[in-house]
Amino acid sequence: MSSEQYFPGLEGVIAGETAVSSIAGDLEYRGYSVTELADSSSFVETAYLLLHGELPTAEQLADFKAILIESAEIDPAIYEFLKKIPLHVGAMDVLRTGISMLAHFDPQLDDESPSANIAKATRLLAQIPMLIAARHRFRQGLELVPPDPEGSFAGNLLQMINGREPSQSEEDAMDVSLILYAEHEFNASTFTARVVTSTQSDLYSAIVAAVGALKGPLHGGANERVLEVLEEVGTPENAEPWVRHALATRRRIMGFGHRVYKDGDPRAVILRDYCRSLALEQGDTKFELIADTLETVVRQEKGLPPNLDWPSARLYRYLGLEVDLYTPLFVASRVAGWSAHVIEQAGNNRLIRPVSRYIGHATRTYVPLEERED
Repeated sequence: MSSEQYFPGLEGVIAGETAVSSIAGDLEYRGYSVTELADSSSFVETAYLLLHGELPTAEQLADFKAILIESAEIDPAIYEFLKKIPLHVGAMDVLRTGISMLAHFDPQLDDESPSANIAKATRLLAQIPMLIAARHRFRQGLELVPPDPEGSFAGNLLQMINGREPSQSEEDAMDVSLILYAEHEFNASTFTARVVTSTQSDLYSAIVAAVGALKGPLHGGANERVLEVLEEVGTPENAEPWVRHALATRRRIMGFGHRVYKDGDPRAVILRDYCRSLALEQGDTKFELIADTLETVVRQEKGLPPNLDWPSARLYRYLGLEVDLYTPLFVASRVAGWSAHVIEQAGNNRLIRPVSRYIGHATRTYVPLEERED
């Protein structure tokens, strides 16, 4: 009998080492609790931490913000191409193509030094929101809204999409969501980026591949399915019969359970409070009441707590964002973590090449074509 072990989905398998983040207990970025970062930091400061390894000084943070503003400009040829993409094409597909196009205009494309990769990652942080907003507004026949040099990253992101200045509570909620989505150890898209990097390919190729992995409904696309559930339930009164019928018919309800967090996703707890605050501020708590009922029943019946996708879908709805923007906004945040992993992988590289367990035919003898029976 073979002594080899097989773990479907690589569950529980240690596939590498990282100093970028830890999910043992509380989620930490570079040793800092994500709860503390959500309470006290900003997304831009968190992105700097992920890319550079340390929290910035006031001067370093000011310089980083200035670089982000300066780097936001995109070649007009890319905008012209985005306008020509058929309207039915999904936002993630367009974003994947847009990021790939950015590579052609990057003067450091072939420079894979750590400093060049940090510079490229910083430009991507600045330019990805521009791509997201541009596609959204072109699709609606609207003019682009330029970023405000004095505005925050989260505030500009919302304003460039919605065409209006967000309230402070909206800006704060968006900023916290970006912090919470910025990094999460060896998830599917991050591991994809590291695999590509391990071949000594470039940062842009790794990020484009990660976007492809994130698009899937079992990863980044899950938050889009969450809103569909809430809308299907419709009313708080229908929530309990709906969820009990869904469980009885073995329907999968997106937004619950996590491969790693068996006792609950700490990020979901943080974002839930922002959802409730915005719902109360807007005078419509319908989705909060539906979500509370579904959470209670799913926990009781299946022992599954909500993950980050569960509150984020509601939050983005309250922020006036269309569903097809949800996963692209995930990219706008996670590019910081992806890039940190790309830089780390390149700095201590070994080609990632696992083995498989063969379950096909035993060794067979080739039969010439003329001797094969119909």
